[in-house]
Amino acid sequence: MNDSAYRGERSPTPSVVLLMSPASYRARAFTAAAGSIGIDVVRAVDLPDGLANHVPGNIWVDFTDPDAAVERLVGFARIQERLVSPVGAILAIDDRGGLIAARASATLGIPHNDADSALAARDKFVMRERLAAHGVPVPGYQRFPASVDPETFAAAITYPCVVKPLLLSGSRGVIRANTPAELNVAFRRTRAILEASGMSASEHYILIERFVPGFEVALEGLLTSGELRTLALFDKPDPLDGPFFEETIYVTPSRLPLDVQAAISRRTGEAAAALGLREGPVHAELRIDLERGNIWIIELAGRSIGGLCSSILEFGSGMRLEELILRHAAGLPLPSLGGNNGAAGVMMIPIPRGGIFRGVEGLEPARQVAGVTGIEITAPLNQPIVPLPEGESYLGFIFARSDTPAHVEAALREAHERIEFRIGPVISLNRA
Repeated sequence: MNDSAYRGERSPTPSVVLLMSPASYRARAFTAAAGSIGIDVVRAVDLPDGLANHVPGNIWVDFTDPDAAVERLVGFARIQERLVSPVGAILAIDDRGGLIAARASATLGIPHNDADSALAARDKFVMRERLAAHGVPVPGYQRFPASVDPETFAAAITYPCVVKPLLLSGSRGVIRANTPAELNVAFRRTRAILEASGMSASEHYILIERFVPGFEVALEGLLTSGELRTLALFDKPDPLDGPFFEETIYVTPSRLPLDVQAAISRRTGEAAAALGLREGPVHAELRIDLERGNIWIIELAGRSIGGLCSSILEFGSGMRLEELILRHAAGLPLPSLGGNNGAAGVMMIPIPRGGIFRGVEGLEPARQVAGVTGIEITAPLNQPIVPLPEGESYLGFIFARSDTPAHVEAALREAHERIEFRIGPVISLNRA
């Protein structure tokens, strides 16, 4: 962070406000990127006033009270402009801050996304409604109250289908069903996951979407006045055909033909425009059916890639994704995307079974695999871990670089095979 904010000096470069949760993986990376290029970054952290310990350079907003959060951001920005530097952008690192960022930016007259795009990026039904309304192809879908008995409509559904909660992320609660009997089980299981997340079945909905064949990719992009610049396209080499849809390996550059890659970028740009996304980073998940020539948008968010995955991306002469995003937000020159050789990838280590995470063995042999650049175990020791579809996290991440995507993929798989996770049973104490 630029020290001018504490010396009372005005900075010639606009500052950037980052909206984030207290436990965001990305805070450290964005702060380091800001320091390397001399941009003032202010963290706006989701924390109620009663719990906030005020720290210089941070402000506190409550995501559950968007009106108050917007008012606080706007007030801060106007003071910041008089004393330090104008706020050039408000970026939401997490999906939950998108609406607040858009509304505050609109009030301040700085580049922003359509406020409704924040809801469309979170609510799967709203997203599909807006895509369909703008002519972007979407698989057949229907929305049902979570409280309904699935047996009342199961016979009318086209199979195979996918059951999806509207607001949960990370494939949580997403289950494939091939028959009415499987749909009955999947729908009830997704309903239980909603209720366990504090979402009443009487107040929420579940999406039933036609399953489409093919394979998945992820696109990382940057929007400027609605124009999409593709930063990276990731292949997902593991099949995602159900019954659950846990993501594991991302590898870039993509091995798809260049014309298919161009078509994926065009479809992502069309979808962003349909949702009202115009400025800043976007992360898209797409499903490709080459046999039928179909490219489907599965998810599209007005933020950059989550978790620790961004650490494998470099641009120009080694610029990280966070620096690229901050440069764009502050109106600074961006590098050429060319000049990088080789390939990179990450494995999000799946949770093989539920229980208590007791430890890990084989890390050193795994780190010695040619091409592996790092391993981060993020699951806390001696705490419960839950696999998909109920779970919402990973055991950790494996990172790799090599000369080709195939070598990167092989390195990730070999390193994973060398690691052994110790998972003990959950012991419950039943008292008479």
